[in-house]
Amino acid sequence: MLLSVRVASGPSIPPSAEHRRASRRCPAVLRAAHTTSVDGGAVSKEKRRPSRPTDDYHATVRSLNSRGRYVPKKSLGQHYMLNASVNEELSSAADVKEGDVVLEIGPGTGSLTNTLLNSGATVVAVEKDPRMAALIKDRFGCTERLKLIQEDITKCHIVSHLAPLLQNQTPVGHKQKLAKVVANIPFNISTEVVKLLLPMGNTFSVVVLLLQDEAAERLVDASIETPEYRSINIFVNFYSDPEYKLKVGRTNFFPQPKFDAAIVRFELKQTSEYPPVASPKSFFSMVNSAFNGKRKMLRKSLHHLCSPPEIESALDSIGLPTTSRPCELTLDDFVRLHNNLVKL
Repeated sequence: MLLSVRVASGPSIPPSAEHRRASRRCPAVLRAAHTTSVDGGAVSKEKRRPSRPTDDYHATVRSLNSRGRYVPKKSLGQHYMLNASVNEELSSAADVKEGDVVLEIGPGTGSLTNTLLNSGATVVAVEKDPRMAALIKDRFGCTERLKLIQEDITKCHIVSHLAPLLQNQTPVGHKQKLAKVVANIPFNISTEVVKLLLPMGNTFSVVVLLLQDEAAERLVDASIETPEYRSINIFVNFYSDPEYKLKVGRTNFFPQPKFDAAIVRFELKQTSEYPPVASPKSFFSMVNSAFNGKRKMLRKSLHHLCSPPEIESALDSIGLPTTSRPCELTLDDFVRLHNNLVKL
């Protein structure tokens, strides 16, 4: 059942003079894009979207105190956004507009929810914490553009909740519209959420997440032969085109985390755009096995799949040294290696 909601808002406060602007160079692998930095409330951008009533520090605190003082749970990785400009940047990164269907994970006090609703989107908000779910129900009591689901996102069958909304938004005779994801997620479940959402290109067109800054850089930068190069980089680039958008200072959160954050946009690929492998499941089984022995030569780390001579022959047939290690192979290299090994 859809909740009826009236969008609430709070006053805006100017950024503190002691906050510094920070800049971040996008990794070379990214598409050329204008990037900005948010540090302690300061935001610089060439063009700003028209301002709307949004949440700020005071509105967030009022929300937390509205039903008795809520202490964020460390076990759930709860860090609430205090800067309305960051919510605007998240929405802008996904190009959220009127008529969109947006999945939000962990709405918390509803500050990002408020921004998404103000953009004219229909929001499906999944909240695990029953206290925060109750707060969202209290705050947004009267619009038909919010569906609140009290559930763990990693256990939620989200497609069943989105399908009816997407069908209603799709004109008769047209290809079904795709939803978007915009979320400030707990840092401790970021990899799990990325693995859940990125293969869903038949449901979502774009996924925009606020992640821990170091994790964001590792996910986006697919440079081979670096210490950060892992199987997750193969996964991310198999299913999407990632882009580092914006650094967000840790002082924008309550409670303040130990790390800065960053906004990352994943443009999801359709099934027809995936690299040509016979089975994604068997492909990633091979990739994961390879990186489990990251420093080992592939002829050793993949010996349970094929004999070392067969692996050497497959590597040689695709123009790679027989002594290759997983950190030396690109996504395309792994695809060609897999396709050669499955023929054996």
